[in-house]
Amino acid sequence: MIGSDDLLIRCLVEEGVAGEEAARASAVRAREAGRSLEETLVEDGVVSTKQIALARSVLSECPFVDLEHFDIDIQNASMMPRGVAEKHQVFPLFVMDGVITVGMLDPMNLRAIDQLRQILKVELDTVLCEREALGSLIRKAYSLVTSRDSEEESRARSTHDELTTGDEPIVAAVNQILMDAVTQSASDVHISPTERELQVRYRIDGELQDRQGPSMSAHAGVVQRLKVMAGLDLTQTRRPQDGKFRFERGSSQVDVRLSTLPTVCGENVVMRLLRPHSEILDFAELGMSEDLSKRIEVLIDRPYGMLLVTGPTGSGKTSTLYTAIKRLNTPDRNIITIEDPVEIRMHGVRQVQANAEIGMTFANALRSILRQDPDVVLVGEIRDQETAMIALQAALTGHMVLSTLHTNDASGAIARLKDLGVPSFVVNSAVLGVIAQRLVRRVCADCARPAKQDARMLGRFGVRADDGQWVEGKGCARCGGSGFRGRVGVYEMLTLDSSVCAAIERGASTQELARVGEANGMRPMWMDGLEKARRGLTTLDEVSKAVASVDLDGDESLRLSA
Repeated sequence: MIGSDDLLIRCLVEEGVAGEEAARASAVRAREAGRSLEETLVEDGVVSTKQIALARSVLSECPFVDLEHFDIDIQNASMMPRGVAEKHQVFPLFVMDGVITVGMLDPMNLRAIDQLRQILKVELDTVLCEREALGSLIRKAYSLVTSRDSEEESRARSTHDELTTGDEPIVAAVNQILMDAVTQSASDVHISPTERELQVRYRIDGELQDRQGPSMSAHAGVVQRLKVMAGLDLTQTRRPQDGKFRFERGSSQVDVRLSTLPTVCGENVVMRLLRPHSEILDFAELGMSEDLSKRIEVLIDRPYGMLLVTGPTGSGKTSTLYTAIKRLNTPDRNIITIEDPVEIRMHGVRQVQANAEIGMTFANALRSILRQDPDVVLVGEIRDQETAMIALQAALTGHMVLSTLHTNDASGAIARLKDLGVPSFVVNSAVLGVIAQRLVRRVCADCARPAKQDARMLGRFGVRADDGQWVEGKGCARCGGSGFRGRVGVYEMLTLDSSVCAAIERGASTQELARVGEANGMRPMWMDGLEKARRGLTTLDEVSKAVASVDLDGDESLRLSA
């Protein structure tokens, strides 16, 4: 008689996902160690858990459901006790026409199916799921969806005990929200009470997306828990508060900046998740062309001068600056930054947090930094004349200075410096170049498909339908149905060469400076975005939302992202 392990091995071999010799060797090790064959096969690297699930689906003649490709309603957890779900590794996935589709590890477990029928009291349709995916879904669902009894019990407990230990439903819910946000690469988490529900949203790739969260009755507990983590005043609910804490996820740590704001429906919470140093990318990985990357590297390799990065809030300026700092960060250089706040930690760099309440402004801190014998100085933002003049003087006296400005394009940075009272000759002597940038969403690689372009949109960019490999995202579980996953930068760089400096000296307008820059090799942002859309990295619609475009008649469109 053939055993279940032998049947599994035979199926894996026949499906071509495992070699018979390696599978048999794992079976021997499993028997000797008294462990399951499935665990041993995965640990030995013979097959993946998904391949095992597919093989077991074939053997049991039960449909396989890949949970990564479906948006499961975690509120379904209220249909059955957590103990039953964890004991039998089952979860109600879908409810359609009075039939509940239940995901299971073992659809042949008749005892478990009978118990589920008694609990759910409806017709069941069983499907097989991957072990890790199903276990993760069960943990997530029961962390966020607590029963009424649990909520009443938690409200009856001492607030201090409830919020500082790790076993309560509220603590588990907060941890799950943060873990999901990190897993999905969210930059911000919004927890917003409304009149009827608690709205949880993640900002992913610059767009706010709704996510399933705890019930409205858990709102006060969630806010109190977050205040405990950030060391804020628990008794103060009528004024805004700001704090920060560090959240550990496995072996990695994520810095979280927390902000609370009282609203008519309760305290609104926004958390900014800050990336660790290990995730700082190279220029090419940010989306810069090879030519632009080389031009930037040539500038920052100079011993002194200023490089400016411009763009609105959330356009990736800090990432670009820290990519430059990463390249410059060698033991023979003293690098000091002044920022508000310090969002990215980097080993070997002296980072200073601005604090206007104690007089630690950008200008005052910059004066002190220049007495610390720096080679490279990063100024988080030039906001006023005093900071601008000190930073430019530092660039003139032997320091490499990196900073940001809020302007729409590269040539606009010159006008902004003049507005701050900086003379033209100082700009020409100190500034090496200006980078302007935006972020556009990448088309999801898993659901990308060829797309037909709108004639009006093609006209705005002056291209034909056959000028590129235009694609769009259909929407899948990997991208949350948005059709986009990740972001890529679009850039332009104005180098202050002799012709640009001459135009600045004679008082040329921003438009004139842009034309001079383009004549000397500057590619406008809209052209960089167009090239990325041609290559199928993003869409023309995304580019048009972010940067200025050009109509067929050659006139520049006035549409520009703020």
